[in-house]
Amino acid sequence: MTSISKLGIIGTKSISIKMSENGKLLCYNRSCGQMFDPESNKEDSCLHHPGLPVFHDAYKIWSCCNKKTTDFTEFLNIKGCSRAYHSNVKPLEPEKPANKENNREVPSYPKPLQQKEALPRPDINEPVQRLSHIIGPSLKSMLEKMQKEITLEPIEVDSSIVQLNTPCQNKGCQVAYKGEQSNAETCLYHSGVPVFHEGMKYWSCCIKRTTDFNSFLEQVGCTTGKHKWHKEKNIENKINCRFDWHQTGSSVIISIYSKCSLPDLSYVESNAVKLLVHITFGKHKEVFEEEFVLFGVSTI
Repeated sequence: MTSISKLGIIGTKSISIKMSENGKLLCYNRSCGQMFDPESNKEDSCLHHPGLPVFHDAYKIWSCCNKKTTDFTEFLNIKGCSRAYHSNVKPLEPEKPANKENNREVPSYPKPLQQKEALPRPDINEPVQRLSHIIGPSLKSMLEKMQKEITLEPIEVDSSIVQLNTPCQNKGCQVAYKGEQSNAETCLYHSGVPVFHEGMKYWSCCIKRTTDFNSFLEQVGCTTGKHKWHKEKNIENKINCRFDWHQTGSSVIISIYSKCSLPDLSYVESNAVKLLVHITFGKHKEVFEEEFVLFGVSTI
């Protein structure tokens, strides 16, 4: 007689039907595995498990009788729990669960936005164009108010005439104008600038140090030249102003904080990548100038 292991009975591999020399068949009912004579096969001849083997958390179980064990050999030797005819037909294997991975929906992602090709950056030294400006109502009222407050300037005396006792404007010179002969005198003055550091006072041109302010003022000049009776006029009184910027959409807004700007003396010039600002403001016509280099390319 051909012997068949019990592992082959519950395995998933197919086994061809075997018949012994005396005409007996192999029973394929689970946990039986006996050879039987078809002629003497009765309703209660086969002791088997009609259920399925289940393996869960180290336990081996028959689903029909719930007999549990952790040893595989003991599991194979568990006697059947139901009787029926012997069968030489293999029981149908349970359908394998559908592969969840294959049924999983493939997520769809939006296509990345195609980046626009950057425009070629123009030369920063290209000619600039003066931009037009608009005067707001609030500035108009401020200008009218300032115009009323400005007093008439006194009539200027002929600048070529030097008044007697006019002091020399050179730094450190103590001489006053006494007449035409003063123009022929040699002027001793300091060509440098005053320096005050750690309690010391001195001129940067000769570095004669002192701690007394009056002694500092009385120091004789170290440079010779001609007297200068007139002050040099400061054409533009330049000053720094606070400014900031922000962006909204495709526009960049630059805010410059200067009180009562004068439109006739102010202007803004620009090319594609540079902005030049010149603002004159206030009674004393103070001037703010600044150059802004733009990150992007603007349209004028």
